Amino acid sequence: MRRLSTLREQINSWEQLSRQVTDALELLELAEMEEDEETLEAVAAEAQELEAAIDQRELSLALSGEMDDSDAILAIHAGEGGTEAQDWVEMMLRMYLRWAERHDYKTTIADTTPGEEAGIKSVTVEIEGPWAYGYLKGEKGNHRLVRISPFDASNRRHTSFAQVEVLPLLDDDIEIDIHPNDIKMDVFLSGGAGGQNVQKNATAVRLTHIPTGIVVTCQNERSQTQNRETAMRVLRSRLYEIELARKEEQEAEYRGGYVKAGFGTRIRNYVLHPYQMVKDERTSYETGNTGAVLDGDLDDFIDAWLKLQVGGRESSP
Repeated sequence: MRRLSTLREQINSWEQLSRQVTDALELLELAEMEEDEETLEAVAAEAQELEAAIDQRELSLALSGEMDDSDAILAIHAGEGGTEAQDWVEMMLRMYLRWAERHDYKTTIADTTPGEEAGIKSVTVEIEGPWAYGYLKGEKGNHRLVRISPFDASNRRHTSFAQVEVLPLLDDDIEIDIHPNDIKMDVFLSGGAGGQNVQKNATAVRLTHIPTGIVVTCQNERSQTQNRETAMRVLRSRLYEIELARKEEQEAEYRGGYVKAGFGTRIRNYVLHPYQMVKDERTSYETGNTGAVLDGDLDDFIDAWLKLQVGGRESSP
């Protein structure tokens, strides 16, 4: 029913746009025959609005993947840079949470591993909302930060990296074959700030998928059962992503030119010193308003990447 509703909404929006274009053309023809300058100006204004609407519809062509309309699982991991990288993860978490807030998406932090001195080593967030995975899937890869370190008494410039992973949050009706004997479950005390915040019961869960070596932890729910259910959702999504990547690689052998997207791929630079700039390595889109980007203004970067995917498909043999 969700898929049917989404398709119906898409069809209705295209049909409405088509009717608007037809009406505008008919009005233009009448205005030209009668030399009605006022109406011609109104039609010109409407044409600009229609052009913007069509430009926005182009994005839907890049959101045609099987799981693009799904909710998303976003994981951020500290890369090279020590405490700097862990602080960068915390900055990125805030950035994506603010982006989700701008789109009225619901966010749930499923697991957090704090840094030793500051920041976060890794964090996993569930993001629920229309086309969340479709919009976020291009964020996968390495994000590089250059700035004057707040942790360096000498005020030297540091470079740090964070790795972003984006997975579709699978519906329960999508079957992923996971044999119970292939899963090892460990339970442990959830981390906390100490004192009354430390749980006395072992509610945190660590799942290890033995055939692939994938490890998923969850400790942010109140009960062991809830944590296990959340960890299983993440595990199912990661196994789905592995299978999807395998199929894409097989299909690409017939087309040629397949480049595997992964953590080794640096997709974006965030430079805060000696100048202010955020630049995407894939689309070359850039902005000097670093504050807005770090406050969640990511739509222009996301749109540029999605439009690049449409162009790439159109130019492929």
